Amino acid sequence: MSLSPVLRAALWMSGSIASFSAMAVAGREVSGQLDTFEIMAYRSLCGFLIVILVAQVTGHLRLIRAQNLTTHLLRNVAHFTGQNLWFYAVTVIPLAQVFALEFTSPLWVIVLSPLILQERLTPVRALAAGMGFIGILIVARPTVEGINAGVISAASAAIFFAITIMLTKRLTRDQSITEILFFLTGMQLVLGFVCAGYDGDMALPDLAHLPYVVLIGLAGLLAHYCLTNALAIAPATVVVPIDFIRLPTIAIVGMALYQEALDIWVFLGAMVIFTGNYINITAETRRVA
Repeated sequence: MSLSPVLRAALWMSGSIASFSAMAVAGREVSGQLDTFEIMAYRSLCGFLIVILVAQVTGHLRLIRAQNLTTHLLRNVAHFTGQNLWFYAVTVIPLAQVFALEFTSPLWVIVLSPLILQERLTPVRALAAGMGFIGILIVARPTVEGINAGVISAASAAIFFAITIMLTKRLTRDQSITEILFFLTGMQLVLGFVCAGYDGDMALPDLAHLPYVVLIGLAGLLAHYCLTNALAIAPATVVVPIDFIRLPTIAIVGMALYQEALDIWVFLGAMVIFTGNYINITAETRRVA
């Protein structure tokens, strides 16, 4: 008996949730030995080797073309910046807070898309963006105690991830997933090693931390692969609520591994952010239908 599309999407999303959570934990575990640039360099190296191997086996390697390199570069600089900020944030603030602020990325897409994609800012989109901003205030609690480098980094990472989403959307008009992943890992491999080695001192992961570095590389690719497959099977109105399970999942992981307290304000703010996302997705789905 075949599984329903919703159940198949849920299975793919379970892989995405597990991968994002694993990447956060692995990033925190290696942060004592490697800085964020070094983490990104080794993550990109693992990812690049995997993409080349899979593309060779599937026969897609010959389909990679040197087109739209400027857009690829802008996309990967934005993603590289956001990912460095994200890896820093997971080392200094609770994991649940990082993930809650990351959920604002789709709302930043709404705000920035009129500038980058020339899309119209509708009243529903404006409402969703406003709810996202309120959610950020609840999660971050903008007081002297609430605002710190970790919160600022996580919130900024969401903006750079939003830019990445929009430039990816532009690239998918005439670029294959293999091409996008090839330039993603290849360009960020160069960026990682240049930034990590600018001071002439680049640390190598020791045997104790090497499995975490490999896990970061694998989990990063697997998370997006699972999410893409889920979106291909079921509509975003189904996938996004499932993706929201990442928040309680990482909160439990943070509590179990790092004794992080469960913060009701993080969950409340995340619910406001999620509601804004869901309102916009529902409206967009009705508009397209």
